[in-house]
Parts: sequence; C-alpha cells; structure tokens
Amino acid sequence: MLQFMDYVQNAFYHGSRWNSDNFYGTLTATANALLDFRTPNGLGLNVSSLSSQNFATSYALGTKGVVEGSFSYLYSSLPLRIPSQSHEIFLRQLVPGYRRLGELVRSDDSFLWELWHKGKRIDKKDTLLYGRLFLPSSTLQALYLRHISPTRLLRLSCVSDAGLPNGGSILALLQQDCGKYSTEYLYSTDSALLGFRGLYNFGFDPRKSIAEPDGDEIASNSSIYPLLSGSDHHHGRLSAGGELYFSPLNKSGGVSTAVRFTTLPSHPGFPYTMTLTLNPLMGSISSSYAVQAMSDLALCSRFSFNFYSYESDVQLGMEMWRRKLFDANTAWARRMLRPEWQSQPSIAAAPHLDDFDSVLKAKIDQRWKIGLLWEGRINELLVSVGAGLDLKNRDRLLGSIGVEVSYSS
Repeated sequence: MLQFMDYVQNAFYHGSRWNSDNFYGTLTATANALLDFRTPNGLGLNVSSLSSQNFATSYALGTKGVVEGSFSYLYSSLPLRIPSQSHEIFLRQLVPGYRRLGELVRSDDSFLWELWHKGKRIDKKDTLLYGRLFLPSSTLQALYLRHISPTRLLRLSCVSDAGLPNGGSILALLQQDCGKYSTEYLYSTDSALLGFRGLYNFGFDPRKSIAEPDGDEIASNSSIYPLLSGSDHHHGRLSAGGELYFSPLNKSGGVSTAVRFTTLPSHPGFPYTMTLTLNPLMGSISSSYAVQAMSDLALCSRFSFNFYSYESDVQLGMEMWRRKLFDANTAWARRMLRPEWQSQPSIAAAPHLDDFDSVLKAKIDQRWKIGLLWEGRINELLVSVGAGLDLKNRDRLLGSIGVEVSYSS
C-alpha cells in the first residue's frame, strides 16, 4: 500500500496537471505494481493527517525485532482538495495496480500561467516540500518539487546518513513533458553521475490541435474519426525510449532501452499492456504482459533472461478486488453528497474508484517463492496483511509475515 504521503504527492501531480506516466522511468509501472509489491514484515502502525489543504503530517512505528519509526511533514503551495479520512480515501488510489493510461493531452501554453497586476507578474509556481526523519538511525530524507512551467518539473531528492559516502547524496532531476515525447536530465552527487532519459510516443501528436467535427462529419467519417480524436494505433499507444548515464569519477556508464504498447480507454476489448526492456551492457532482456481481464481482476507475467550467464526467471502475478456491498439505486445519492470527488482529475478518468473496499494480491516465481498480500478497510482503519512462502524450503516454509495498520484524518 502506498504511504499517505505518496497519496498526497500524487494529488499534487493531478492538481498541477502533471502526467507522471509519460516518462521512461514509469514505462514498466504496471508490471512492477503487480509483481514487485512489498509485503509487510512484522508489525507496523501509521498515523497521518491532512490538517489543511496545504500541510500534511505522518508518523510511523514498526517492530522487526527492533522498534523503529519515522515522522514526516509535507507542504504544498497548491491547495489539495482531496479526501483525507481513512474511510473516504479511494483504495485504488492507495494501492498500486494495473495502470490504465488515458489519451495524451496538449500542455497549456506558458502565457496562460501568467498573472499580471499593475504591470508586474504575480503568478507563483506550484511547489511541494517533503521531509522524513527515520529513528533511531537518524537518516533524513528530503524532497523538493517545483512545477516551473507547463511542461517542466524540477525534482530534488536528498538523503543524509552517516553510513553513506560523504554523509549523503543529492539527486537532481529535470523533467520535460511535451505530450508527444518526454525528456529527463539527472545529476547525482554520488560519483558525479550524469544521465539522460527519453520517451517517444508514436502516432497521435497532442500538440497539433484538430477542430471538432460536427455530427454529420462524424457519421460520414466514422472509420477515421477515432484517429482524429487521439485514439492512435487502433485504440492503443506504442511508446519507445531509452536511458544513458555516465560517471566521470568511476569511468563507468550504462544504457538501456524499452518499448511499451498499451490500450487506451477507447479500446473495445480487455485493457492490456506489453513491455520489452533491454540492457545490452548487463546482457539482460525482460518482457512482460499484463491484462485487466475484468474490472476487478488483473493478471501479469514477466520473463527475464541474461545472455551472459544464461540465467532466466519467470514470474506470475494477479490482483483481485472485492467490491463494496451497497444498493446500486443509491449511487446517485452518494455522488451528490460528495461532488468534490467527481472534480478530481484522477477520479474523473475512473468514476467507480469507490466501488472497492479490499484487494488480494499474489505472485509466484519459478523457484516456488510465493508472496501474498491483502489490503482493505476494517471500520475506520486501513489494514495490510502479507506473507512470504518458500515451498522448496520445508524447514522454513513461512519466510515472513506482517501486519500494517494505517489511520488518517
């Protein structure tokens, strides 16, 4: 389950109209969510609060033989009008799962962001500040986000820990999203690492505006109108990208490339996503296929192979959602009582997010290692229960088990 602060950060992205899915780093997000989910280990307690539309706090306490915890604070200059109480938060916004991408949209022109008063610009850039202190290790994490233009976002991530070289590190990332393509420039103080990432979407170009046809024109050109409206590649999108990084201090570098095809909301059949990634220097290749067989069931498989060691790996995963039990005739009343839910960008794309109250995740690999995770609501609490099993190790069949309880207000 996502931490409460991650949920708030995602709300910041949506509120500032930033598409975090249109980047090379999130190309395999669907497979990662279905196959690489974390299971709790030990006991954990999280208490969070969105005390105002601009300020949030969170406290965590856990035990895995040793008591440890953390507390964090977040400030957003952009008012976050989102549900914050545990029983109101949409579970699908907290639990990463199958990601259905929407149509590409054109970014706002820079002049639309300008606010003038008496000959002076008074507009401000959306900014987010986040800090988290871990105890008893005294490790400090910090995050700075600034939406400097409609197409550019600056991200600074900092870590301070006496156990790290030079006492910590800073990672600077400048992202640019033009819809048709995106670029990322990064620099890390750790080994003076320099990097570049890029992603290109084939087909529809959201930067080229197309006049809306009238009803007669749609009827006479029904076969090509989906292409004009942005549903390229027969209701799907093909994306390709790569990354290149180099450290002048270590005289080492790396490169990787990836391709993804995913269906769009206009696709008439089951939504699915296919990815292929290649790292030629490490000799590894990986392919994944995920499908949302039903609105409450998603399946995923991934195959990895290394050309140098001839090692391979196969993983299978699934997520199954449980719907709430309520009278469908009262759905209209719930929407009227909570109209602010319908105004959120992420909610508008999926109007039935509140129909689920729990999810079961499972994964297995070729070594017969199984991971199980159940997440859902129990009264006013959000609960995560997970376990890891090793079917080949009979002496220690149950590898790990844990429970996390979260509450937010």
